[in-house]
Amino acid sequence: MNIVIVGAGEVGTHLAKMLSLEKHNIYLIDEDGDKLKNISNSYDLFTLKGSPTSFESFKEAGIEKADLFIAVTPHKSQNINACMIAKALGAKKTVARIDNYEYLQPKNKAIFEKMGVNALIYPEYLAAKEIVDMIGINWVRKYYEFSGGDLVMLGVKLRNDASIINRKMIELFSNEDRLYAVAIKRDQEMIIPRGDDEFRAGDIVFFITTKENIPYVKQFTGKENYDIKSLLIIGGSRISVKAVQFLPSSISVKIIESDIAKGEKLAEEVLDKAVIIHGNGTDFDFLTEEGISNVDAVAALTQNTETNILTCVAAKKFGVKKTIAEVENIDYIDLAENMDIGTVINKKLIAANYIYQMTLDADEESVKCLALFDAEVFEFEVKEDSKITRDIIRNVSLPKNVNIGGYVRANKGYLVNGNTQIEAGDRVVVFCHNMQDYKKVEKLFR
Repeated sequence: MNIVIVGAGEVGTHLAKMLSLEKHNIYLIDEDGDKLKNISNSYDLFTLKGSPTSFESFKEAGIEKADLFIAVTPHKSQNINACMIAKALGAKKTVARIDNYEYLQPKNKAIFEKMGVNALIYPEYLAAKEIVDMIGINWVRKYYEFSGGDLVMLGVKLRNDASIINRKMIELFSNEDRLYAVAIKRDQEMIIPRGDDEFRAGDIVFFITTKENIPYVKQFTGKENYDIKSLLIIGGSRISVKAVQFLPSSISVKIIESDIAKGEKLAEEVLDKAVIIHGNGTDFDFLTEEGISNVDAVAALTQNTETNILTCVAAKKFGVKKTIAEVENIDYIDLAENMDIGTVINKKLIAANYIYQMTLDADEESVKCLALFDAEVFEFEVKEDSKITRDIIRNVSLPKNVNIGGYVRANKGYLVNGNTQIEAGDRVVVFCHNMQDYKKVEKLFR
């Protein structure tokens, strides 16, 4: 695909890196030459210093041949204008990053289509939705759906008392048909497990299963069952507002905001869905007075990454069951994951992954991909006469760092075992350690 990206911030840069690994023809445009220099030295893509709404820059990037144009600068008006220009110059599909929920209303879709904007991406909205999902399945670190939810992947952190600690893959999964461990994040390493690999306390294990078997995964990993009835949010950000609006009415919510004027505006936006409290969310004496030890969950959503991490660590010491931290500094994500924070949210990575899925949905090869720490997850649509269909899985020679987790046939999800026979039309979920392994396994689906 020919892809032009405008904006070399964290969203645009992360997206360009992921797409460049798949050998798409990518142009990344930004006014900051230093940002472009850093990425062009490490990845296979073209960079162009220029205005995000420059006709000249777009033409130099070959906009008339672009299958996809993505505008992800921090300014929504600039992104919308860029998409309008790109569409007029010949781009087939355009995507704009926005920060206004009203634009996402279905009634407004046709308006933007007429303007030349085919799709809109609102990072704060996506982050809020993920927060609500993680409160609903509060014992899970990560949750992803494949093929519209016919298969799901759950990331679960193993505690010291988990029954599967120090047990081998082959022992646990040789006769298991309800779930399968496809990847393990251990400290800073991502492992694609084989038969002799053992599980350790502190591992974040990624399981493939079906929705009806999610309760079994909870039982299998020894997670406790608890309901979240109260939530304390630190920081009245846009993510906070959207999360409150999406939460069920059965959850009582308090938002602590230090800015009085901002707090008054918050009160108008969330109406009777949350109580707004003026105070310093980093003052632990104040948090104690507000009853932090009595709430079920704490979400630290201020603009300061360090504050959010420390607040969640403190909340755990107060006995809070579920903690959520917005970590906008990407370099701090691994640190936060290793500090026993229940869920780490980075709206920029969420947005980049979401757009990434959109780009691959548009790809005629029918391959979807999800970047997962230091691994890649692919969803292949099996074609007629693909090599993978010629024999049962046991007899297929898979690369060492590759796992086939499951497949979807006729809108029903199944796990894969050695006797599985993949058929044309199936959608197969494959885990690879890196893109080199992907290139090897890709040949099986041709």
